[in-house]
Amino acid sequence: MSTSNIAVIGDRDSVLGFKALGAAVFPVTSSQAREALKIVERLCQEKYAVIFITEFIAQEIEEELMQFRYRMLPSIVLIPSSQGSIGLGKEKVRETVKRAVGIDIFRREAK
Repeated sequence: MSTSNIAVIGDRDSVLGFKALGAAVFPVTSSQAREALKIVERLCQEKYAVIFITEFIAQEIEEELMQFRYRMLPSIVLIPSSQGSIGLGKEKVRETVKRAVGIDIFRREAK
C-alpha cells in the first residue's frame, strides 16, 4: 500500500504523473472499467483515504460507484483525463454541494 494512502485509477497517460507524488497508480483502459471497480473495492479494504478516478473510467462504472457515495472513506474524486474533461466530476461536486447546503450554488444566473 502506498504510504500516502492515495490512489489514482485511469488511463496510463493520466495516472503516471501521480506516481512521482507518491500515489499508488492503477492504469486501466475504458474497456477494463470492470477491473477498475475491483481495484476500488480492494483499495477500500486496504483503507485508502482518497481514490482519484478519471471521468472516462468513472462514467463506465457510475452506477456501481454509487455504493461508495455515503461512506466517510474513501473519498472518491473524479478527475479529468489527459484527453480533457467531460464535465462528470464538476457535476458530481455540484450534486454533493446542493445536497449539503440545500441550494445549487453553481447555478448560472439568467441574463
